[in-house]
Amino acid sequence: MKFAAIDIGSNAVRLLLARVLEEGDEPLFKKEVLVRMPVRLGDDAFREGRISADKARRLAETMLGFRHLITAYQALDFAAYATSALREARNGPAVVERVRKVSGITIDVIDGSREAEVIYANHIEHRLDPRRNYLYVDVGGGSTEVSLISRGKMISRESFPVGGVRALEGKINPKVMEQLRAWVEARRKEYGNMVAIGSGGNINTIYKISRVKQGKALDIEHIRSIRNTLRKHSLEERIVTLNLRPDRADVVVFAADLYLSVMKWGRIQEMVVPQVGLADGIVHLLYNRHRRSRARTA
Repeated sequence: MKFAAIDIGSNAVRLLLARVLEEGDEPLFKKEVLVRMPVRLGDDAFREGRISADKARRLAETMLGFRHLITAYQALDFAAYATSALREARNGPAVVERVRKVSGITIDVIDGSREAEVIYANHIEHRLDPRRNYLYVDVGGGSTEVSLISRGKMISRESFPVGGVRALEGKINPKVMEQLRAWVEARRKEYGNMVAIGSGGNINTIYKISRVKQGKALDIEHIRSIRNTLRKHSLEERIVTLNLRPDRADVVVFAADLYLSVMKWGRIQEMVVPQVGLADGIVHLLYNRHRRSRARTA
């Protein structure tokens, strides 16, 4: 079975084409194609409070291209979710309607709580030690989602308007940072020792730079060392020498700082990086919806 997921983030718009194989006890999710367009809706939304005409046009054209790819892929089902940039833009509904008219794709603009829920739909906890506590952290362009997993179950989750693109625009509210810190510290005090799970493009980039063996956790000192290396390089050097995309090179240092801060607040020493994100969660939701529909008609 084939599914397609579109993640309209503050930094980029991503299309994931994935196949689900129902072999054995658990379905196997295989990523086949990932297309990423650096539209960066967040610089408009966070600075001006609206999406510019140029960005709206680029988004509509991107979505039209994605629609053609989805059709060619012959996906069984697809969905498009948008996060903080579109939900905060005053003209977000008008942009969503323009995309629908141009591409035929209806965008579901989700709130922070739903975003955390969709990310959790990857159910990475099935591959973790059920006796341990985990803090799931996803630092995006406009928001950061955190979730506590204890004994294999989601206990609590929250979304905070803190992200890399928002930081570039100077729109980080210190009070929100204090709220995030308080949330993490409260979880630590109640549940004790935790291991971090990092998701999203920023931590995936850091993980790639680390060159650790696939599946091996990153310890906090390793992440700090990579952060320091990134800081020593200029933006141009990160692009040329470290081979980072321009729209990743300018936000990844802030993201690294925030991951380190969360680990410090939670007294966490290591982070697992499963290399999944919102788009992967959407695929899981689509598959589960298809499976329920199939069961009803059986």
